[in-house]
Amino acid sequence: MAVAPWAEVVPGYGPGTVDLLLTLPDDGYRYEVVEGVLVRMAGSGLDATTIGGLLVIALGSFVYARRLGLVTPSNGVYKFPGAETGLLPDVGFVEAAKVAHIADRRKPVPFAPDLAVEVVSPSQDAGDMAAKARTYLRGGARLVWIVWPRSSHIDVWRPGNLAAPATTLHDCDGGRRWPGLK
Repeated sequence: MAVAPWAEVVPGYGPGTVDLLLTLPDDGYRYEVVEGVLVRMAGSGLDATTIGGLLVIALGSFVYARRLGLVTPSNGVYKFPGAETGLLPDVGFVEAAKVAHIADRRKPVPFAPDLAVEVVSPSQDAGDMAAKARTYLRGGARLVWIVWPRSSHIDVWRPGNLAAPATTLHDCDGGRRWPGLK
């Protein structure tokens, strides 16, 4: 099985570090490091970025008003402890108690997000996204949402059940389709 089936291995790079992610040029790809392997994904389309942005706004408004922690958009890097793995969720959340453990805010967050949200792009499939959800959970995430824009459902993954989503939320946009999407 590929180290990161949701992405493409970048040829010509030896073992990569998570810190490398902060130095790569902006070339239209999103990069992650999985078990020391640099991988890339194409940038997201309008649907995925719109949904990700709406979720950052909604979750951020809720979290910051209650001082619950911090919310990061799609360029926030999370380095998983004990592994040279760094992922960039479309939306990440870290609870307030952990924020104090971020010693250097110029570097990747030194642990997995408590909540990782991934908005599925047309090139990704259920197997790819299940593998990514498992990677987050093995890295220490407590909750993973895989958002499926076209079918308006969200697969909710939790630790302890890596075989399949713990639950699936249907009709997540109340039948209206996501705002701004056709």
